[in-house]
Amino acid sequence: MTGQRPRGRGGRRVLGREQYRRNRDEHGSPPISPEPRLRSILSVHSVAGQVFFLLAAAAVLLIAAAVVALVLQAGHDSRNDATRRSIAAAQGFAAAPGTAAALTSAHPTAALQPHVVKAQKQSGVDFVVVMSPDGIRYASDDPALIGSRSFGDYQRAAAGKSLTRMARFQGVDYVRTLTPVRAADGSVVGVMSVGVRVQRVNDAVQRQLPVLLGSGAGALVLAAGGSALVGRRLLRQTHGLGPVEMTRMYEHHDAVLHAVREGVLIIGGDKRLLLANDEARRLLGLPPDAEGRRVADLGMEPGMTELLGSGRAATDEVRLAGDRLLAINTRPTDPKGGPPGSVATLRDTTELQALAGRAAVARERLTLLYEAGVRIGTTLDVVRTAEELAEVAISRFADVATVDLLEPVLRGEEPAGASTELHRAAVRSIRGEPPLHLVEELIRFAPSTPQASAVHNGRAVLEADLKSAPGWQLQDPERARSILEFGIHSLITVPLQARDVVLGMVNFWRADTPEPFGEEDVSFAEELTARAAVSIDNARRFTREHTTAVTLQRRLLPRALPEQPAVEVDHRYLPARAGVGGDWFDVLPLPGARVALVVGDVVGHGLHAAATMGRLRTAVHNFSTLDLPPDELLGHLDDLVTRIDADEAAESEEPSITGATCLYAIYDSVAGRCTVARAGHPGPALVLPDGTVDFPEVPASLPLGLGGEPFETVELQLTEGSQLVLFTDGLIEDRGRDIDVGLGLLRDALANHPGRGPHETCQAVFDVVFPACPRDDVALLVARTRLLDPARIAHWDVPSDPAAVAPVRAACGRQLQAWGLEEIAYTTGLILSELITNAIRYGTQPITVRLLYDRSLICEVSDGSSTSPHLRRAAATDEGGRGLFLIAQLAERWGTRYTSRGKVIWTEQALHDGGAEPSGDLGRILLDQWTDEAL
Repeated sequence: MTGQRPRGRGGRRVLGREQYRRNRDEHGSPPISPEPRLRSILSVHSVAGQVFFLLAAAAVLLIAAAVVALVLQAGHDSRNDATRRSIAAAQGFAAAPGTAAALTSAHPTAALQPHVVKAQKQSGVDFVVVMSPDGIRYASDDPALIGSRSFGDYQRAAAGKSLTRMARFQGVDYVRTLTPVRAADGSVVGVMSVGVRVQRVNDAVQRQLPVLLGSGAGALVLAAGGSALVGRRLLRQTHGLGPVEMTRMYEHHDAVLHAVREGVLIIGGDKRLLLANDEARRLLGLPPDAEGRRVADLGMEPGMTELLGSGRAATDEVRLAGDRLLAINTRPTDPKGGPPGSVATLRDTTELQALAGRAAVARERLTLLYEAGVRIGTTLDVVRTAEELAEVAISRFADVATVDLLEPVLRGEEPAGASTELHRAAVRSIRGEPPLHLVEELIRFAPSTPQASAVHNGRAVLEADLKSAPGWQLQDPERARSILEFGIHSLITVPLQARDVVLGMVNFWRADTPEPFGEEDVSFAEELTARAAVSIDNARRFTREHTTAVTLQRRLLPRALPEQPAVEVDHRYLPARAGVGGDWFDVLPLPGARVALVVGDVVGHGLHAAATMGRLRTAVHNFSTLDLPPDELLGHLDDLVTRIDADEAAESEEPSITGATCLYAIYDSVAGRCTVARAGHPGPALVLPDGTVDFPEVPASLPLGLGGEPFETVELQLTEGSQLVLFTDGLIEDRGRDIDVGLGLLRDALANHPGRGPHETCQAVFDVVFPACPRDDVALLVARTRLLDPARIAHWDVPSDPAAVAPVRAACGRQLQAWGLEEIAYTTGLILSELITNAIRYGTQPITVRLLYDRSLICEVSDGSSTSPHLRRAAATDEGGRGLFLIAQLAERWGTRYTSRGKVIWTEQALHDGGAEPSGDLGRILLDQWTDEAL
């Protein structure tokens, strides 16, 4: 009723708190006397009384703890003080001038006794005893003990070790220290024993006990004062209301209780309903006599009855009450000392629940789209990206998801047009294996299927009820029946499109979810598929580039290492997962039973890195034919890289190749010497025949293309059977570990395995050192050295006299006969005659001839001149100029190698290709050097 104050359940008018205060002020309220206030404070049933007793108990406990701590600390301090005094006195007496001399004198007692008594009185110790090493007391503060034997553990001090012990004598605790007295030569001549009495603990306690008791009394006074303040605050918070005022307050609360739009129930500990407001009666349909009855007898829904009768705490739990959805909150009333039972509030959320359900679905879809952006496309693999799409879709949107891709997409190519022939790339289901086409199976969708319609139209197709859709069943009726029996009842098929190009399709199926797909689901499926299509297209393009780069790199790397006698070689190469890199290696046979070992690394990944690697490898091949030393070869390679960068910088925006690294080593199997130089590359590892590992110091130089500094070499003398291990930085360096850790792992993999071959060494290194997820490609080259047998090496010095040609040629012939190479002796003689004659005529001393009997016969003639001979066709009127042409025809290979002392002209011949006499071909070759007119 408007204009009237609210009335309680008994019809009584309800007053507000301000009215209470006005009535109290008008009619007066009896003042609160100090006596009841004091009685309330001292009562154990009041909060103030409980606080008082708790504070008093805490103060008593603190005082008791302080007394115990004082007693323990006093005892500890007394013992420590006695120990320090005892040790200091004993060591001081033992080290005092004259003590050792007195002990070794004829009358030690006469010499020591006066000093002992004086020292005992001045130092304040309780006793001082000087003993011989066998325990006879020479001097003591108690003269009656002089001459008697001491008992106890003086033997340890007599042995030269000091000790301090606690001792109890006649009910008194002493700290006793025994220390040896040493003569000038360090021998023990006596034992000094000093004792200090431990001070009684109760003396210290008695001095500090009044302070503790005074502190405890102060604490009790503070506790009483704090309790009084708490009591006054409690009285002030109730505003001094008496019973009448509290009754009126209850009526006000009762009116509010029945006016709120939220149901309130109070249930007792015996599961009976104690109170229900008007809103609770309306929401639950309670009878008028509901209060006092058991909750189970009120005829509510089972879920509601269970929750209200359980007494447990609940927050916004939704229960059905007729056609309403109620949000229920329950809390027990007894945790804070109240009566047993619970209080429950009920709120009608029927309409809100519907809106919240739609909002939750929208929020879930947005969350799923966000997760799809994070989880799809984590790799650049087409099939794995398709699997990630299927994994994201199941359980939260579909029960089964399949992804089908066109065949060119799997190869990394762009499809020429839409097709209904697709390869299944991924299948995911929330239970079991659905009766669908398997992964990698080729599927040809009939024109009547929704998949064919989606591919041709470029739009999603919804089949809400598969049972009533005959089109998809016509393709394979038997499989369609199995699909329906599996429980699949609804389908959305969406084409995978990127840049208006159809890459495949995605099928979303529902089986366990009873609701069929709707139009809102179609929009979400299209959005999810569009995001995944971009990732699949990126993976497709990466696959195309990666495949091209891998193919190019495999073409550029050596397919098989050349046969050569200097070293036994094995290798490994693995590209990085992130893409093909520019790591490379090579083994290049050189004349003179030598071999060049090369490893290099180009900055970056992809096609450019692979192409650059091919250019550098070709350049190293060409430079090696010039037989340059390692430092000069790297210098030429550095100039080449600088020139390439300068040319490409002016023409295109290709990345620079400056920073490429290379290590070049030449091993001579005759001398057992290896010459190494490097440009910004990790140095080699050397495994000796006994299994020990070393990392020889190779002078470090800047990477290729930086220029400005010369390259330096180092010569390593290697025993036969040593293994030279060359590698790129991808083997020892990784994002998750430091390069020193990688080198340590490499050392562990190589060490302590004598006799292991290059193949086993490569495998062991990759098993131990190779990173789990390499960010860079890895090249590894292992070469085990060989030495040419000294019996297969012949050497002669040649004087600068044409007459010396014949004796040297004859000696060479005898050596070839000793080696069993008589059939090539004549040809070899012709070659040596020409080479030696040229060296005598055009060269300078020293002139030497060397024969190497290996897989071929190598003839080397060296001289001190650096002039290089050139092969030319002599004119008809020339008397000379045909020697090198003759050599080129008789030898398999020939060439010139420059040294620090001149040059070496070398030839190689097959061991069993020649004859003892010149053949007809040789005669024809010689006659061809003159024309008919000249003859």
